[in-house]
Amino acid sequence: MRINKLLSNLGYCSRREANRWIEDGRLTVNGQICQLGQWLEDADEVLLDEQALVPKDKIYMLLNKPVGITCTAEATTPDNIIGFLNFPEYIFPVGRLDKNSEGLMLLTNDGELANQVLAAEHGHEKVYHVTVNRPFDAQFLEAMGQGVEIDGQKTKPCRLQRLEENQFQIILSQGLNRQIRKMCLVFGFKVLKLKRIRILNLELGALPIGQWRMLDASELQTLREELANTNLQQ
Repeated sequence: MRINKLLSNLGYCSRREANRWIEDGRLTVNGQICQLGQWLEDADEVLLDEQALVPKDKIYMLLNKPVGITCTAEATTPDNIIGFLNFPEYIFPVGRLDKNSEGLMLLTNDGELANQVLAAEHGHEKVYHVTVNRPFDAQFLEAMGQGVEIDGQKTKPCRLQRLEENQFQIILSQGLNRQIRKMCLVFGFKVLKLKRIRILNLELGALPIGQWRMLDASELQTLREELANTNLQQ
């Protein structure tokens, strides 16, 4: 694999940050200064600041993201999620939740698991509670559930349930950009509040807005099993 991917997988830094380390001459491969984009073989000796690479302890974190926080690790982006957390170790968000939405976000330093989650993006379930600007009828829920034409394609069928006269729960197995907001707009509804409450087996529960917690061993094991099953089915 490329050296920047190795550093990300080992939990050291993002691929972009790895490129900066390479440019600064901090990395060597078999005693030679590493080059941008360099590929590694299993037998290669890689040193960072003249020290051997040691895999970092893996971090798996759930955050109840507030409205106004952008899901990016890019430090130059205002109100980015990493700056908001100010966590002492390297982590990054897995997937996205748009700035105007709130709810469950998974963050980790495990590049391999993150890739598995993203590879299953169009297969695993995500659950949202959605409040729109006016009451809706049963026909709206039925039409949404059958799929909606947005951005030149029809969304996958999904499951909906009324919660209040202007609030519903939706379970998606797809991850299109601003999908729920665009689906509602087709029927003349504006989303006032969008909250994600579940990703695969990971539940938001009673976690307060702006707070985070680590996954427990049981959650992590079930997550790995569900990812394995989802990716096998695709």
